[in-house]
Amino acid sequence: MSIISWDDFDEEEVAVTTKPTAPAPAKAVPAPTAAAPAPAAPVADAVPSPSVAALPADASALARAEAAVAHLDPAPGLEDLEMGAARVTVDEKRMINCRADLNQLVPFKYEWAWQKYLDGCANHWMPQEINMTADIALWKATDGLTPDERTIVKRNLGFFSTADSLVANNLVLAIYRLVTNPECRQYLLRQAFEEAIHTHAYQYCIQSLGMDEGEIFNMYREIPSVAKKAAWGLKYTHSLSDPTFNTGTPETDQILLRNLIAFYCVLEGIFFYCGFSQILSMGRRNKMKGVAEQFQYILRDESMHLNFGIDMINQIKIENPHLWTPEFREEVTQMILEGMTLEIEYARDTMPRGVLGMNAAMMEEYLKFIANRRLSQLGLPEQFSGVQNPFGWMSEMMDLRKEKNFFETRVTDYQVGGALSW
Repeated sequence: MSIISWDDFDEEEVAVTTKPTAPAPAKAVPAPTAAAPAPAAPVADAVPSPSVAALPADASALARAEAAVAHLDPAPGLEDLEMGAARVTVDEKRMINCRADLNQLVPFKYEWAWQKYLDGCANHWMPQEINMTADIALWKATDGLTPDERTIVKRNLGFFSTADSLVANNLVLAIYRLVTNPECRQYLLRQAFEEAIHTHAYQYCIQSLGMDEGEIFNMYREIPSVAKKAAWGLKYTHSLSDPTFNTGTPETDQILLRNLIAFYCVLEGIFFYCGFSQILSMGRRNKMKGVAEQFQYILRDESMHLNFGIDMINQIKIENPHLWTPEFREEVTQMILEGMTLEIEYARDTMPRGVLGMNAAMMEEYLKFIANRRLSQLGLPEQFSGVQNPFGWMSEMMDLRKEKNFFETRVTDYQVGGALSW
């Protein structure tokens, strides 16, 4: 049977075939019957406003809507927003526990937050833009990758496919509600979208390579080294994900600060680095270059997330110095060391032997170097003296511009046209 589309008709044919038919004769309206008995009085919440109640019963819906809107009282809404009629000033803005109008984006107090939002928008990308053809052929070839290399690819896609979902849920369900600065919220919205893109990228890689989706996506429940990292992150969202949780006391403010440190400094600032260096090292050896390019874009985004999170944490410390007690500083140091230890365990699990020019011992030194960096960024003393970065090329991946053949791939440091300065 042939299928006819709209394009098969010309304008004259359409005019003929779509000629309106004669209207159907109007139905006779029955004579009005005796009025029905009045219904029972509605509950208090359903009682219409006096202006609406005064209208005749047969008043149009539009008339009722106009009457209701004309007598709206804005005061309850303003009270809910915890604001008055005055315009917001910079001095009224705070990172947490701010009572100024959160709907007024300007004037900016934290210009760095707005700039990071603009930078994030300029770095927009989508997973489908990356060619996965060579990766598919290499993955399907019987001698394309060694068993250790295949383990690395599967373990990292297994961890990251759920880790970014954990981060996104934490942002949307907890952090966004509790951070009370509109320019920071603007960046959080952008970050949440980027986390969705990252989860999409992992799914795109898994689907392109024809992996067992159930095995990969459920790995955070089945592989101990992956499950431990996920469980460590989840315990810091337990309290904040409760919709009745609110800040405003030293105890609850510290819970929020602890959550921010766990997710920005450990989950995104330590847990991602072993996997990223493994996949990017594979790409440097012309293996799984499509997956490596996806990870390179993600690394660029995650570096911005990390820097934003540390700036936000340090700003909360400045505005709330009573939270940064010696006991809390000791707890934060312990959190960083726990994260480092879990990532070292993950490195040993994914690299039982040397592979890709690296091994677990080199990764351990690298993670100690990263842990020192996170502690220093939070104003805490470093815990490992003399450690060096054994993977200097990782800094190049994050910090330096790359040259690529335009006809083979897309440069990973590009910016969208709207962000360019003409």
